[in-house]
Amino acid sequence: MKRFHVHIHVEDLARNIDFYSKMFGVQPARVESDYAKWMLEEPAVNFAISTRGQGHVGLDHLGIQVDDEADLATLKTQAQAADLTLIDEGATTCCYARSDKHWVLDPQGLPWEHFRTLGSIPTFRASPDLAQPASATASAEAGACCTPVKRTQPFPIPVKQAGSACC
Repeated sequence: MKRFHVHIHVEDLARNIDFYSKMFGVQPARVESDYAKWMLEEPAVNFAISTRGQGHVGLDHLGIQVDDEADLATLKTQAQAADLTLIDEGATTCCYARSDKHWVLDPQGLPWEHFRTLGSIPTFRASPDLAQPASATASAEAGACCTPVKRTQPFPIPVKQAGSACC
């Protein structure tokens, strides 16, 4: 199974957990002091929020989560065939999980994470030397979890303001 993934930085975790729980009609599958995740079946979405945006709110990255190694290899082959910028992290930790992942950047520089979750961990990110081979340190060098490129803030997404007719 493939599942669409969205990660958004928020200011007030509790307020957003309340909002998204009501909107999705279900409580998060995982809640931590700085993170929450819903694993929705219909539509199939891994929707995560966190307060790790360093004061910036908005879209952090998109992705596709897969259940098996073959699907992850297929996504990697497709990315390479499309001549996309590919950052291969391999085995790593992020967002309270161990995973195998790589990233591609769209023409605007928006990161897409392709990953397979391997297990749960008790911290947002474990030490890189415990989670991944020494050659796969792309995210550790970038200085932030789940972000393969250096950015000063999440990507701006137009938000409708109260009383506005725009998107």
